Amino acid sequence: MLVVPLPPYPADYETVRGLVIRRSRGPQALPVISRKPFLTVHGNIVYDLYYQSNVDTPYLEKELYQHTLQTSLEITIRDQYPLRVAFTTQRGNSALFRDITGLNLQYSNRDFKNALLLKAQKWEPGTLEEWGELAQLKQRIEERIKELNRLKRWKTSPSQIQMLVEARERELYGRLKDSLSARGSLMDSLQKYMPARDKADSVSDLLRERYAAAARQVDSLQQELVAWERLYQQKQQAFGARKQQLMTAIMNSRNNKELADSLATMNLPDTILPDGYRSLLAVRSVGIGRTMVDYSELTARNVTITGVQAEYNPSYYIAFATGAVDYRFRDFIVNENRVRQYLNIVRVGTGMKEGNNIILSFYTGKKQVYNFNTAPGNNITEAPDYKIMGVSLEGRWQLNKHNYIIGEAAKSSMPYYVRSAHDQGLGASMVSLNDHSNEAFAVTACSFIPATGTRISAMFKRMGANFQSFNLYTSGSAQTAWMVKADQPLFKQQLTLSGAVRQNVYTSVFENAAYRSNTIFKSIQATFRRKHWPVLSLGYFPSSQLMKLSEDKYVENLFYTLVATASHFYRYQGITMNTIFSGTKFYNHQTDSNFVYFNSTNLLLNQTVFLGKFTLNGGLSSAVNQDYALYGIDGSMQYKILTWLEIGGGIKYNYQTEYNLQQTGYSANARVNIPKIGEVALMADKGFVPGVDRQLVPNKTGRITYTKIF
Repeated sequence: MLVVPLPPYPADYETVRGLVIRRSRGPQALPVISRKPFLTVHGNIVYDLYYQSNVDTPYLEKELYQHTLQTSLEITIRDQYPLRVAFTTQRGNSALFRDITGLNLQYSNRDFKNALLLKAQKWEPGTLEEWGELAQLKQRIEERIKELNRLKRWKTSPSQIQMLVEARERELYGRLKDSLSARGSLMDSLQKYMPARDKADSVSDLLRERYAAAARQVDSLQQELVAWERLYQQKQQAFGARKQQLMTAIMNSRNNKELADSLATMNLPDTILPDGYRSLLAVRSVGIGRTMVDYSELTARNVTITGVQAEYNPSYYIAFATGAVDYRFRDFIVNENRVRQYLNIVRVGTGMKEGNNIILSFYTGKKQVYNFNTAPGNNITEAPDYKIMGVSLEGRWQLNKHNYIIGEAAKSSMPYYVRSAHDQGLGASMVSLNDHSNEAFAVTACSFIPATGTRISAMFKRMGANFQSFNLYTSGSAQTAWMVKADQPLFKQQLTLSGAVRQNVYTSVFENAAYRSNTIFKSIQATFRRKHWPVLSLGYFPSSQLMKLSEDKYVENLFYTLVATASHFYRYQGITMNTIFSGTKFYNHQTDSNFVYFNSTNLLLNQTVFLGKFTLNGGLSSAVNQDYALYGIDGSMQYKILTWLEIGGGIKYNYQTEYNLQQTGYSANARVNIPKIGEVALMADKGFVPGVDRQLVPNKTGRITYTKIF
């Protein structure tokens, strides 16, 4: 804001008034187009070495080492096209845990939308021509301000005022002095004075006219400035409206087609929208290497393959996936010989994935049909034919903005033992209309009630005894599964209640053969959050634990767990603190988890104090069941010596009542951040794990981790 003092007229010359001219704080120069690199790479590299002297229940192994190397890269090509590359390899000397290696190259329209949003936040709207017009307008305003300053300096300068005073003195007072020295009569003097006065008045009139002309020029310039300033602000507001329109379209569009249509009407520059943006938005995902297949309830869901998968959805829908099955959900731990599996699936349809659509799927491949505990016995002389084939038709109906229904029907090939009995081929058993035992259907519904903030979702599916897919392990009998889930916020979203009831939805390769599929699992959770109050949560839900029964048999046990926690981050007398209290109650059997968590009630109190470079931590714990009580106390301290160097250590004490055992452990850690090299973290710990005869045995662990972020 510039204040230009201008003398008004017809007031005294020394009096000034302020003219306020507002300068916009908009861009000061035309945007400069910088040269973008072909590739921009950001990411991290992590190496981790983990050592355990003993493995926790239910396994029994000693002196284990596990090496993990992983990297995650975010690559941008020409500042327009985002890609993700991830590599992970895990190796160890355990006979139980799997060694896993995977490489993945991934593109998704979600990353592309995020890149558009970042550009929109930095974007200064307007074409080069529009920016040029705005710059010219700004230059005109500055020129007028300079002219006003020149007039101000002319009218208020001391030299100009002095010159005016001297001129009046010479013309007026000089002539009066001459007339008095002539000693004439008073009338003669007055008569001689009149022309001089008239001449002086004429000089004053001339100066008055000059100042009046300057005042009129100032008024004209002021009016021009007001008009140009208004125009300048209007143009800037229009640019801001375009920017906000772009950000709103990116964040609020329901699907990629709606977003692409909105972007097409904005006439955006190539720096924001690259060539082929419609196709890039239509590509939901492309994955090469280890990638996830997550399509439908009755075909393939949560299946990781080593191969290729892609989804394309402009207004029609095409998707495919092919590759070797690496692992299914919750099937990536135990290192056991298993049937080599592969998956091929093709999906075509019409409509948008997030809206109304109809999709036809065809899948085939090779799959371990049964779980480990129901696999064929050793009396089988030749390997069973585990090939499967199936087709499904899925439809989604978007009832309104907050409610939709998904329905799916599927038919698969018969299991190998049924095909052998009827001398049928894979495809013939699938298309046969005489038997309906290889059919399945599923219905899913989701609803949101804006008035109360309630979210409800439900699923029901029925699978015939001979139905096969990559989501199901055959049990030899028809199966029914259903689930209902609800989330309800209360008290202005300070309290959130979540509940679920489900039957036969818990599917695992390690499922117990005696598991009853009609068992109903219930879970409920409540969370309370209020500013300056502790965060409280209470949950009751099923948990599981994997146990080894023999050299080639495993079982996954399910039991309920009640968990309550309270956490509070606060300041007391200028000191920042954090307090956590938790209680856990396990409702299980002694055989489920050896002895430590057998129907036990566990309590934990932890206190953390932040004192500048020091962090102090202390805790109390107890685990009590019908046979014994286990109490513990621990304390530790972290010291941040420098910004790049941190060390810490602690001590722990356990007491077990049944055997009067007293045990002491320790922990130590260090972190070093080396510029341009990365961060190295070291950890050593002596703790205790369950052993034989219900006693804790020492367990030493160590870890070396290297992290580089770039």
